[in-house]
Amino acid sequence: MAKPASRNTRRSGGSSVFTGVLIGLTVGAILAVGVALWATGNNPFKLITPSPAPTHATPDTPDAAPSFDFYKVLPGDAPGELPPSTAPAAPTPRYYLQAGAFQNPNDADNLKAQLALLGVEAVIQTSEVPDKGVFHRVRVGPFNAIDEVNRTRSLLTQNNIPATLVKEVPTPQETP
Repeated sequence: MAKPASRNTRRSGGSSVFTGVLIGLTVGAILAVGVALWATGNNPFKLITPSPAPTHATPDTPDAAPSFDFYKVLPGDAPGELPPSTAPAAPTPRYYLQAGAFQNPNDADNLKAQLALLGVEAVIQTSEVPDKGVFHRVRVGPFNAIDEVNRTRSLLTQNNIPATLVKEVPTPQETP
């Protein structure tokens, strides 16, 4: 005899959990892509319309290229004549005020700080003096005009800081 069919037909519990996880992953991936597209402003479904064609007619022949004759392009009437050259201008001298030279770098730093309190910007240059050792020069400048030098020098002498004028003429450089 045949066994009666049971009304209680159940699926196993493992397959319903797997189905739920699969649906959750799919919905999450779709939402992540949607948020990413929204945040970046990209719309892959936007139709790209081609730009309209220009309405003006273009000529079929290109513009004629200008013809050059080598000797007519050069300046001057005669083919062998060179263009006039400009004489290089004499370089303008730069002036510095040297407030001191010290073998001890701390003394140079102290003078530089004292000058900074007066509102004068100074630079320390370190150099090797033959047979004397290393010296640290405290210099103010560069100045392009002698009037600026005199104003700064009077400020330094009012504050009991002796300064020596140093004139530097830059060497002219060759231009290509």
